Amino acid sequence: MEFLPPIASFALPAMALLLLTLLAVRGRQRRSSRSATREALDTLAGWPPEAARVLTITERQAYDLLRRAMPGFLVLAQVPLSRFIRVPSRHSYVDWLQRVGSLSADLLFCDAGSRVLAVVDIRSPQESDRARRRHERMTRVLRKAGVHVLTWREDNLPTPAEVRHAMTAVVGGSAAAAAAAAQAARGTTSRPMPLIPVAEMSEMLAEGDRAALEADFDASMEPVPSAFFEELEIAEARR
Repeated sequence: MEFLPPIASFALPAMALLLLTLLAVRGRQRRSSRSATREALDTLAGWPPEAARVLTITERQAYDLLRRAMPGFLVLAQVPLSRFIRVPSRHSYVDWLQRVGSLSADLLFCDAGSRVLAVVDIRSPQESDRARRRHERMTRVLRKAGVHVLTWREDNLPTPAEVRHAMTAVVGGSAAAAAAAAQAARGTTSRPMPLIPVAEMSEMLAEGDRAALEADFDASMEPVPSAFFEELEIAEARR
């Protein structure tokens, strides 16, 4: 009986260590099995692809607004941050990609050489706390990279005049550039007629908006949310 306490004091840590080892082995086996299952899936059979719209109705309206207010500049939509933001390689790039790189900027405002001047972040008035933190995190990354960030509300888009005024600082405070944009927006500049008549962007948007309002479209065609991959990573981490 005198030897029981020393034996017990030795056996308890050994059992705890054995239990932790078994849990670690089981977790590794589970991850290996999951990885093998993923590799066995065929890309097309496992994930049947379906085409979707690139922009929502509000994003199309904002796109047209920016194009009309600032002609001569390049406007791109729904571009992942990893496409135009570079980060050092001393830490895992995959980790950065999962944190913020897979998120998409709603609108990119670029010069003629495709250099990003500003990002227009379109926010919903009913966004969740997670969405708000996601937007704030993306804004911090963009501003750290020297990119201007303009926030537009879905229910209160600015006027063309307000857009031109805001973009004056973005283009370097050039009064000439702002004046040229305003003049082009008024239609005072001349340009050659196209050989083939092409519908104006506003006409195409009007048709798309009318179809959306009349529910003459497939709901499954709506755009993939910019935080879609981030949500998947969170769900995967909780398993």
